Amino acid sequence: MKKYILLTALLISGISFAQDNNPKLEAVGDLVKTTYYFENGQVKQEGFFKDGKLDGTWTSYSKNGTKTAVATYKNGEKTGKWFFWNNDILHEVDYSNSRIAAVKTWKKDALANN
Repeated sequence: MKKYILLTALLISGISFAQDNNPKLEAVGDLVKTTYYFENGQVKQEGFFKDGKLDGTWTSYSKNGTKTAVATYKNGEKTGKWFFWNNDILHEVDYSNSRIAAVKTWKKDALANN
């Protein structure tokens, strides 16, 4: 149940990878580095495509430049650990076969005490 609540919260918060118009495209070997921008010129998202599919690390930022999410794709599939920052809370979501395998949540206070 916790997985579904987190997933719903993330979708509602507007975190979406590679969904905006007018990106900057740059060839990097066999990858295409793609950068999306907010209206104010700040980077919104950046990551890579390979053969037309999301691949590698994608990072999202808020309008003021604060990192809000880091995700990993392989051949268009969600994989590995994804991280979502929301104020003093960090969510770690582990993906396996493009499905949520585990969710961990930390608060800033708990991290400072370790």
